[in-house]
Amino acid sequence: MRLQKYIAECGIASRRKAEELIKNGQIKVNGRLVTEMGTQVDPAKDKVLIDGRPIKPEEKKIYIKLNKPRGYVSSCVSQRGERTVLDLVKAVPYRLFPIGRLDYDSEGLMILTNDGELANKLMHPRYEHEKEYVVDLTMPVTPEALQQIEAGVVLDGEKTLPAKVRKLGEKSFSIVLREGRKRQIRLMVGKVGNIVIRLQRVRIGSVRLGELETGKSAYLTPAEIRTLTR
Repeated sequence: MRLQKYIAECGIASRRKAEELIKNGQIKVNGRLVTEMGTQVDPAKDKVLIDGRPIKPEEKKIYIKLNKPRGYVSSCVSQRGERTVLDLVKAVPYRLFPIGRLDYDSEGLMILTNDGELANKLMHPRYEHEKEYVVDLTMPVTPEALQQIEAGVVLDGEKTLPAKVRKLGEKSFSIVLREGRKRQIRLMVGKVGNIVIRLQRVRIGSVRLGELETGKSAYLTPAEIRTLTR
């Protein structure tokens, strides 16, 4: 790659401005001063400095939604040999990490990215991004149980935040949370005398799972990215 193109891809300057930097003797490659326009560099091997400061290409920001199946852990590294969600996106040529978690037995929408700033916004409690789930139970759910879950139940000595709850069937309901404690929904359901047999996340903020098949992934649309990053 030509040196001036590499400088431009690092977001330092336009190619024309990069040529001026080279002519002015402000660029070194591997410790050697470079003033020739045709100089070639290997981004993977060569060290380029401008006025003594190293530069590197701006990392392209990647945003992917994934329909996590059961039996996968929501982490980058497996602790006990389990499959991880990153095993499902091996074809993506970027180093990604999941935002937030779904437990081993849960399924549904996850967002994978390399954007640390977005990850902080989506995971930090003060932003209170909504997350919607569909919950299937072993026994019929009563109106009283749903009211209790909606109002909040005490877990580990602290009451959960009020939630939005809607009955879907005799043994199923949807719930929208603004917090994310470990195994929160399963524990809340246990508090009202029932058991979760299936838990699926269907929405994070304005991003919906939609028709994405289990185990499949898709790049977020520009509109979806804008709603998450604004």
